[in-house]
Amino acid sequence: MRQKQIRFVVLLGAFAIIGIISIQVYFLQNAWNIKEKQFVQSVLIGLRNVAEKMSKYNQTVLPHANPVRQLSSNYYVVDINSVIDANVLEFYLKAEFDKLNLQTDFEYAIYNCQTDKMEYGNYLTKSGTAKPNVLTANLPKYNQYTYYFGVNFPLLRNTITGDMVIWFFFMGLLFVAIIFFVYAIFVILQQKRLSEMQKDFINNMTHEFKTPISSINISADVIMDPNIINDPARLFTYGSVIKQENNRLNQQVDKVLQIARIESQSFHLNMEQIDLNSLILKVAESCKANSNRLLVLDTKLADSVGSIEADALHLSNIFHNLLDNASKYSGKEPVITIETARRDKSIVIRISDNGPGIEPEYQRRVFQKFYRIPTGNLHDVKGFGLGLYYVKTICDAHQWTIHLINEQGKGATFVIEIPDKKNKR
Repeated sequence: MRQKQIRFVVLLGAFAIIGIISIQVYFLQNAWNIKEKQFVQSVLIGLRNVAEKMSKYNQTVLPHANPVRQLSSNYYVVDINSVIDANVLEFYLKAEFDKLNLQTDFEYAIYNCQTDKMEYGNYLTKSGTAKPNVLTANLPKYNQYTYYFGVNFPLLRNTITGDMVIWFFFMGLLFVAIIFFVYAIFVILQQKRLSEMQKDFINNMTHEFKTPISSINISADVIMDPNIINDPARLFTYGSVIKQENNRLNQQVDKVLQIARIESQSFHLNMEQIDLNSLILKVAESCKANSNRLLVLDTKLADSVGSIEADALHLSNIFHNLLDNASKYSGKEPVITIETARRDKSIVIRISDNGPGIEPEYQRRVFQKFYRIPTGNLHDVKGFGLGLYYVKTICDAHQWTIHLINEQGKGATFVIEIPDKKNKR
């Protein structure tokens, strides 16, 4: 899938998600408001019926056409204009609320003129069970009435929420769909990135194989000349070219096969005691001798490092890869510094170059498989993007840590930290 198509799908999906969420929130808010209005209307009707029954019970006339006043979303006061019997009031409240199917907890209190307080209250659950002394708050007074009672619904929000379970269920399904969509987009982008990396790998591999194959082909054409037998020096030269390019091809193939074996988990570490400094010097000399550039290798190896437990072959490959990488990305006159030191409970290895360094946006990806720092269509730096991935994988297998220290314009430094098991307490 092309970049424009993926971008279009992502933008279209984002707009669709925003639109669906907005519509869902709008309808959810409307449904909540409707449920709340229905509850308020039922409460107003119920309390008015209670007021009329209390007035009829006391043989008095209600002081107002509408004696019920809503003071907040869940608190109401009712003007009776006569003495209120708490038992009778509670009976009427329960009866009216049951009739209107108001299945929620409520609490009530009666205003006492003598103490100027809301008293004689009770807390009733939605099942009608009384819970004395469980009043959630001191119900507020209302100074414009003299004989009145107040009713509070402390669980109003819970009640409305319970009535909207189906709405929240569909909201949950929507979020599941959104999560699935986001995950699908993530997978698409990841697959696209992997596809691009594999394409770059194939391009690099083709380029890397093309040069030695061309050299072998030219040399073979020369050797097939019957007159070449009369020029032994020339025959030896072209035979050496074939041998050298063949070794180069074998090295490239071995790199790919190494990664394949590691990822198939068919490899194991042959742990043994290794003199670290001696191995580093041996690898450094080998890299210097085989390099087609004039390398300056500065070794600062601490005698206190001693030996470590590791796989000799893989550890040698680690140093070969890091030195090869440093050589590739150094300046015109490459200077590579190799340091070892003992710090606290670990042994530290630092390999630095004098190259231009690595830009911050690429640093966190240098250990990824197939990843190479972009150079456009230039192929002046050879490789498959497997070296540092191999190094990181082998370090992880040894339970070592490796990280990059970089100052742009001053070169890159790869630091390996090896736990010192001898001094580990």
